[in-house]
Amino acid sequence: MKIVRYRIGKKVAYGILKENRVERIVGTPYRGIRGTKEYHKLSEVKLLAPCLPTKVIAIGLNYYSHAREVKMEVPKEPLMFFKPSSSVIGPEEKIVRPQGCQRLDYEAELGVVIGKQATRVSQAEAMKYVLGYTCFNDVTARDWQKIDSQWARAKGSDTFSPTGPWIETELDAGNVMVEAYLNGERKQHASTSDLVFNTAALVSYISQVITLFPGDVIATGTPAGIGPMQSGDVIEIKCEGIGTLRNPVA
Repeated sequence: MKIVRYRIGKKVAYGILKENRVERIVGTPYRGIRGTKEYHKLSEVKLLAPCLPTKVIAIGLNYYSHAREVKMEVPKEPLMFFKPSSSVIGPEEKIVRPQGCQRLDYEAELGVVIGKQATRVSQAEAMKYVLGYTCFNDVTARDWQKIDSQWARAKGSDTFSPTGPWIETELDAGNVMVEAYLNGERKQHASTSDLVFNTAALVSYISQVITLFPGDVIATGTPAGIGPMQSGDVIEIKCEGIGTLRNPVA
């Protein structure tokens, strides 16, 4: 099932994507999904970021290939950092380079969307708290990341968390191809089987100390192949079994 959040006219709603039509659902998808039999053509609506997270918790160095690429040791525990809700944008929205940023990078990632409040859950129970998965771009001001002791502006600036185009609820995330295409050229390509910490491990680990709320996103890390984007570029994040998140760079 593909869950979308969309705007039609002045109205914003959640819906289920069925081929080229969207069926509006009652309320949000976090308390059960009930259809309304109200349909819109996909071409008639504007897709928004599919969730409204209170926070994005991103995981660093979570692919063995990326750790090798940057010549760093694989973490013994998940390396967490925050991206604020104000950084989230949806498909086709512009990624904006902040003034003073000299290098703006893409990072293709699989995003985990939380479905219900999770506090101190076990790995065995963790998947019960996952609504589904989405494509995520951990946009990074690479020069700021290198000079700042913390990554708030390098990772959390406005427009630095493209998310979408929808939430896929029926996905086995253990072996999903995650790719980045810059202006149509593939730059990143790896399977989630290369992850150091999988979805259940991350949900459980984070929830021991940070309560996860419905709609929160865990960005599971990026594989090797990170690189810069320029104004006028188009970056696409593709996750097998989900779809393509496309954003132009302003």
